[in-house]
Amino acid sequence: MRDLSRATGMSLAGMYHYFGSKERLLYLIQKHTFSTILDRLRNQLSDISEPEQGIRIFIQNHLEYFLEHQQAMKVLSHEDEVLDGDYGREVAQIKREYYQICRELLNRHRKEKGLEFDSRTAVLSLFGMMNWIYTWYNPRLDGGAGQLSQEMGDIFFRGISAARKNAVSK
Repeated sequence: MRDLSRATGMSLAGMYHYFGSKERLLYLIQKHTFSTILDRLRNQLSDISEPEQGIRIFIQNHLEYFLEHQQAMKVLSHEDEVLDGDYGREVAQIKREYYQICRELLNRHRKEKGLEFDSRTAVLSLFGMMNWIYTWYNPRLDGGAGQLSQEMGDIFFRGISAARKNAVSK
């Protein structure tokens, strides 16, 4: 809160008066962030029927937002489990919905292509690939969100397409 107070020029007392607590501020940031990402995704997927294209849109949407708001996303990655009670449940519901969209797209892709892989593991691996980008991303070397999402998508699809044929699908 002190760092935020200094960065915004608002007194620490003013921060607590306006937001009430650090937890409420974190809740508002997380709710806004995840709702925005989810709404953007829904809009972009509205006319898409092909699952691979939908997954690629998912990846690009995620990376665009992440790279546009890199510092905020770094904080959210590290403060993921902090919220309790109603705040935590509300944010968790938005995140579950986002996760479920990706998992449904992957399940459709798996069925359409006759692949065998665990969709839960695949989705969580994809999130791992996307969410830790702040630890290594360099715009001079790695390009923008469009180029990076294309490359990550290609790596991801090659991986799930090469999955063991005896893998258990969940």
